[in-house]
Amino acid sequence: MRTLLHRTLTCTALALAALAAPARAQHDHSSPNGAAMAPLVEKVRAATSKYVDIKVATKEGWVQATPCVSGPNSGAMGVHFVLPSRIGDGAINPSEPESLIYEPQANGALRLVGVEFIVIAADWAKLHKEGGTPSVDGHLMHYVGEPNRYGLPAFYEMHVWAWERNPNGNFADFNSRVTCDSQSGPAS
Repeated sequence: MRTLLHRTLTCTALALAALAAPARAQHDHSSPNGAAMAPLVEKVRAATSKYVDIKVATKEGWVQATPCVSGPNSGAMGVHFVLPSRIGDGAINPSEPESLIYEPQANGALRLVGVEFIVIAADWAKLHKEGGTPSVDGHLMHYVGEPNRYGLPAFYEMHVWAWERNPNGNFADFNSRVTCDSQSGPAS
């Protein structure tokens, strides 16, 4: 009796796992080598899950800052929405990205694909007299000097692809699985 119960439970668990497998495969956010997500990616997903619906983001004050930004060779970043109160504060908080990134869809919708942490270099320097490169949860940010294609003063940035797996890595600037093909108007 005990063996029959154990077999039944095992078969049920396997059947449920098999039914759930296609749903997981559709939203695979593991690293390219199949490893689990980085802790920062998980933290960003938890902090931004409500913004999967762009209407929630805009109601909370997020505003479009760029058209869809395409890559220099392939892929894209997407359309950046920023929360103005987070820009210019010189602070980095892994649970509070400065920008949400959306991919334009053929039906006109926007799909959340990632975030970008941004800090203006001068703002960072004012608050951190000891210097050093800012980091997000231990991941060093990239420096972008001026002039730059965004018309911003020198800044540090880091992308986190929390909602679309990036074959180039969780923190690469451009994602080859994101496209600006469905953007209305010119791409940046």
